[in-house]
Amino acid sequence: MINVLFSAQPPRWDEYNTHLTTAFEQAGLDVNLSEDHAPSDVDYIVFAPNGPVTDFTPYTRTKGILSLWAGIETVVDNPTLTQPLVRMVDDSLTAGMVEWVVGHCLRHHLGMDTHINGQDGQWRDTVYPPVARQRPITVLGLGALGTACGLALANLGFPVTGWSRTQKDVDGITCLHGDDGLGAALADAQIVVLLLPDTPATENTLNADTLNLLADGAFIINPGRGPLVDDDALISAIAGGKVGHATLDVFRMEPLPTDHPFWTHPNITVTPHIASTTRPKTASAVIAANIKRAENGQPFHNTVNRAAGY
Repeated sequence: MINVLFSAQPPRWDEYNTHLTTAFEQAGLDVNLSEDHAPSDVDYIVFAPNGPVTDFTPYTRTKGILSLWAGIETVVDNPTLTQPLVRMVDDSLTAGMVEWVVGHCLRHHLGMDTHINGQDGQWRDTVYPPVARQRPITVLGLGALGTACGLALANLGFPVTGWSRTQKDVDGITCLHGDDGLGAALADAQIVVLLLPDTPATENTLNADTLNLLADGAFIINPGRGPLVDDDALISAIAGGKVGHATLDVFRMEPLPTDHPFWTHPNITVTPHIASTTRPKTASAVIAANIKRAENGQPFHNTVNRAAGY
């Protein structure tokens, strides 16, 4: 019998209990899934960073912490966490992110806001957008989500440049890396999509200096992490015409405070951290498959590199 502890906010238990139980059965695993196992009896923890477990010291038997979230920045530096930490990589989460990113890239590329928000009875001279091949897009972050979004955009005909901290090679995407590569990736980009992890090295990746590298009137799309963007620098870049519009799904403080200037800025779209989410059915299958790997003596998929922070 494998004891699996579910540690997340109480409403998540109702969402996941049946799906996890089914996934374990389908994987051929004999699992006792519970919210209240004694720490010394726990083999694996299905974990959300905002759940009740914050001290991992008592979990001496635990072989792995399997996160329900793709983002693990709030737990990766926990000094009590010595067990392997596994982040969520799920096809449905990836698909949701691709759809959100592509949708907003096309929205800005086609200038849809002008017509959606401007139906005032005036028939104005039409301004045609360029075709996709004339609109360079840069994706910052070439992990599972960034790579999938970059490939989807490239398949639509956009010239896509991807940037990562370390070298990556992705067919169909011009891949750059490191400090020198960041400047080249941002130079004259007309749309920038941020899908980097939140680490000390990525904070304020878009700042006054890097924003100034973009094409005039560029669009910023951030479904990654709030601290990737210097808020004040972004507002200044919009005021100066360097950035035409920013669509932001993530923020330094969430929920975004009601008095934050983003809410009322005419050139900023706020969405409430909805770009993508973990789907219980498919995420449960991912978790079951990873536990089965561990039980068979194989390494987990998507183990977090603690030193890198993701």
